[in-house]
Amino acid sequence: MKILFVSAEVAPFAKVGGLADVAGALPKALKEQGHDVRIVMPLYRMIEEDPRWELATTLDAFEVTMSQAWRKTASFKETEHDGLPIGFIGTDEWFNQSDGSDTIYQPGGMQHLFFSEAVLTAMEDLEWIPDVVHCNDWHTGFLPVLMREKHARVWDQVGTVFTIHNFAYQGDFGIEVLDALDLPRSLYNPEQVEAWGRVNFVKAGCVYADQVNTVSETYAKEIQTPEYGCKLDGLMRHLHGLGRLRGILNGIDTDVFNPATDANLPKNYSLQNFEGKAECKMALLQEVGLKPIKGAPLFGVVTRISSQKGIHLIMEAARAMFTLPVQLIIQGLGEPDMCEALRALVEKYPKHFRYIQRFDAPLAQRVYAGSDAFLMPSVFEPCGLGQMIAMRYGSVPVVRKTGGLADTVFEGHNGFVFDRIAPMDLLAALVRAHEAYQEPQRWKQLVQEGMSQDLTWDLSARLYVRMYQDAARSRHLVQAKTA
Repeated sequence: MKILFVSAEVAPFAKVGGLADVAGALPKALKEQGHDVRIVMPLYRMIEEDPRWELATTLDAFEVTMSQAWRKTASFKETEHDGLPIGFIGTDEWFNQSDGSDTIYQPGGMQHLFFSEAVLTAMEDLEWIPDVVHCNDWHTGFLPVLMREKHARVWDQVGTVFTIHNFAYQGDFGIEVLDALDLPRSLYNPEQVEAWGRVNFVKAGCVYADQVNTVSETYAKEIQTPEYGCKLDGLMRHLHGLGRLRGILNGIDTDVFNPATDANLPKNYSLQNFEGKAECKMALLQEVGLKPIKGAPLFGVVTRISSQKGIHLIMEAARAMFTLPVQLIIQGLGEPDMCEALRALVEKYPKHFRYIQRFDAPLAQRVYAGSDAFLMPSVFEPCGLGQMIAMRYGSVPVVRKTGGLADTVFEGHNGFVFDRIAPMDLLAALVRAHEAYQEPQRWKQLVQEGMSQDLTWDLSARLYVRMYQDAARSRHLVQAKTA
């Protein structure tokens, strides 16, 4: 199949979260299975200025017509990474203000509308029309709308897939969004793009796409409930009933996340030769200024600092946790108040805790490798890649039973699991992990189970291909009915 993969972030070019990892790894797996895949993303300033990427200009300047009143000039540049063509949409606004991954998401939605329109225009100019367009998260939610409402002559036979990586981020704006695209205001209704008095990008993508999925089987079920459905649970149940909603668990790029070859580690190791793991732990403790405590496992956390990630549970359980004892390293950026509270916690428990408040991908690799266990007490977690990476690096996950965490971590088998969103339940799981750590043979079995799991993209990529085929087939049926 010819597959166009569209995302606002793609590793290693720009990465804020798991979306970038998926966008960097899934197309690679699809290519390895024989498919013709192209990735398109925005041309952020740090990409254009990075000497690592040799960008060739494919379209020097082409006009993107958002509406009769709004036209912009764009460029299309390309490079190749892991054998895949990567295309970049550039313009003199929005994207060129981003000098790092932490600045790629600017306020507002117009840049995402422009990007979607520019992707279609560029592909038409290049005469590369795929069998299916794979859209990712709310930033690309209007791409299927534009394909059907503005570009139907070229794109109406092309299947569309819309992947929800995190349902909590939906992109809702005023009705002027439709005016900006010269789309009729008649689309502003509960059956199409309106939700709760706003134009909703996620709803638009879900309604117009031929197939919708999210990134684990459990999360696909959860978003059909009021608790996790973010006020669109009714739509999710409707799509499920139509056979248009499914869950496909993410994998990880096991070439990138490989403790045997990872250049960021002070000592490489593998399941067969595990000695380097202890050296990685000692080096990490030294790097962050902690002295080892006898019998204390080192827990790692690499995450966005937010209530979604359960950071508040960690802070509430801190006193009892450090009494066990355990040591803890948290790395990440996020909500200012929560970050400040974590800094205060360092002052209170200087022998047990460190908070690294920065985005640092190499350090994240060392946290995975150097920690004995990995903590993910998420309130909700669509898939979670952290627990998979942790297992790959021999770090035993302790997680809450939700989303993809529930699909990958199993109590006493490859990790420890708690259910309720409560500090005492988290603490009980930590106690079980601490007890297991005191039994070297038992801990070794937990580590080996995690490192032995098949975390590759191979099976998931095959499931995506099946969904692409269903999406393309549905377009052919539509065409046959209207012919």
